Amino acid sequence: MQAVHVTTTITDTLTCRHEPACPPAAAPNREAALTLVCYPEQGWSLLCNGVVLFDDTGELLPDGEVVAPRRPTDPGQGTSTSAA
Repeated sequence: MQAVHVTTTITDTLTCRHEPACPPAAAPNREAALTLVCYPEQGWSLLCNGVVLFDDTGELLPDGEVVAPRRPTDPGQGTSTSAA
């Protein structure tokens, strides 16, 4: 089987065709875009604006920028305990 090199980017192939239009990938509310593909067993979804959204709230933007998760992923991380 021969490898095929794809020269188009995800933003070239994904265009929002519904109303109201989804927020662009650079917008602060980009997670509000419609889900096109969802793979919960793998932990990610592809949104209409080209953003790959991960279950841990991390994101991969169409330009390759990585957005770190916004919540703790380890149990007990980010919680404080105090003795009464």
